[in-house]
Amino acid sequence: MTSLTTKPTPGDGNGNGRLGRKQPAVGSTAVCSSQHPTVTDTMLQVLRDGGTAIDAAISGALVQAVVQQEMTNHSGLVTCLYYEAATGEVHELDSLGRIVPDLPPHHRVPGGKGLYAPPGTPGPMSVTPGFIPGMKAMYERFGTKPWDQLVAPAVEAAAEGHIVTSFEHFVQAQTVDFYLYTPSGRENFAPDGHLPQVGERWAQPELARTLGNLAAEGPDYFITGGWALSFVERANELGWPITVEDLGRRPACWKTPKRWEHRGYEIVQLAPPDSQASFTAIVLGVLKHLDVTSLGHFTESAEAGYYLAHALRLAELETGFINDPAIFEDPSEILMSDDFHAHLAAKLRRSRPKIDLTKHVELLRGRNALHAASGASKQPKGSCELSVVDAQGNWVQLINSIQSGGIPGEVVGGVPMVGSHQVNGLRSDLSGWLTGGAHMSIIIGNTFLMKDGKPAISLGSPGNVHCTVPQVISNIIDYGMSPDRAGEMPLMLPLTDDYELSVESRLSSDYVAGLARMGVLVNPLPAWDYHMGSYQMSWRAADGTLRGCAGPRRAGTSAAF
Repeated sequence: MTSLTTKPTPGDGNGNGRLGRKQPAVGSTAVCSSQHPTVTDTMLQVLRDGGTAIDAAISGALVQAVVQQEMTNHSGLVTCLYYEAATGEVHELDSLGRIVPDLPPHHRVPGGKGLYAPPGTPGPMSVTPGFIPGMKAMYERFGTKPWDQLVAPAVEAAAEGHIVTSFEHFVQAQTVDFYLYTPSGRENFAPDGHLPQVGERWAQPELARTLGNLAAEGPDYFITGGWALSFVERANELGWPITVEDLGRRPACWKTPKRWEHRGYEIVQLAPPDSQASFTAIVLGVLKHLDVTSLGHFTESAEAGYYLAHALRLAELETGFINDPAIFEDPSEILMSDDFHAHLAAKLRRSRPKIDLTKHVELLRGRNALHAASGASKQPKGSCELSVVDAQGNWVQLINSIQSGGIPGEVVGGVPMVGSHQVNGLRSDLSGWLTGGAHMSIIIGNTFLMKDGKPAISLGSPGNVHCTVPQVISNIIDYGMSPDRAGEMPLMLPLTDDYELSVESRLSSDYVAGLARMGVLVNPLPAWDYHMGSYQMSWRAADGTLRGCAGPRRAGTSAAF
């Protein structure tokens, strides 16, 4: 394994869309960041033209679903936190895909040959799209610029095409099989039998026409208009008996987010059925009661890393009890209570091994277990995060995702869809019950760190958000790191039930050996694993300037003026 001082290949200036560490953007008026330079440029232009953070986020997300179809699309999900400077309120947007209740699950891709589908399972399930309903909710309540102006950059990007990057091609190559099972998927992603190649300009004329209609007719084009009719027609042909009314029956909604305290910060995250707040509170609360900071950083002290790995494991299990509050009771207050965290911390202290277990690890996994990778764990892909602060002091932290929208593997009007890989259980990434409220429960979300009632830092990421958010927040609050440095530190997944810990491999051999003594086998992930996210963050520095960053694991950029 390499040392903590190893750095990724630097980008050009602020990054220019390359993988690797970028310098934070600095400005006095506005800042924005995304994981694609075209998206960041779009948002910056909206802000320069006098648009608000909401305007910029809408326009940026619409473009992102054109230029990053390996990560997002116009049929997926949207969640965001919005700090409204004029009122001092924080609003939460919930616009996930929705289950059509009281219908049997509809699976388009047969035989488990689907994205995220374990062997032997039927693959993702069809759900109604959440992306454009989310854009509609944002625009109708807080938008200021004409709708067609906000959509225009996405129309242009689809019509003129974008240059395919090596990262885009790499991810598409890993996931394109999912679309090759349907004629519409093949036509969209591989019309001549090949993916769009690196350096090639990929134009999408069918999507451009769809987005042109979206600009002219408004968001309802996707909810009750022409695209909605085509979507329902295709669903019915495939045996999913939904109606156009089902697409608008459970619209995107504004909610009151969850607020809680940690070491002088008020942390604001999404409310149930999202479980990010409870997950983060459990991890940070357990680490506090274990006084982990006195042991050193959890990527340098094996003992601290052992406790963090277990805290993540416990949080993953406990938050599985959070479901749709319309159907289940809500245990989040218990899960977020200090007494509960103290109980979990005491349990961890009392369950530590008392002898050196290195021999056990070697016998179980082979003599070379401490020095060889067992293979990077299979991880989900497919989300994008935006962070925006405008001249009026409004903040937006938004995720738009390929997940949880549409008919798996199908492309309608140039809009690709993956459906929802929803399951029910205590370790579910995304879940929803087939009757009742039909609101999905997810483990990904957006975060504000507040001081004196205003955002001091906003953060979020694609890729294993649930377990990396508490690590990044701990780096900032517990260990006093700058936001950009906090997002660059090695990140880990929760410890598995068989005591295997997947972590980015910028760790010392002494650290790995120290974990082995406690029975933990380290599974080294790539040193900068894009599955582990790439944080888009905005913050107010001590000198009063606004700053923004796009993390090194993906090809994002930040910008400010």
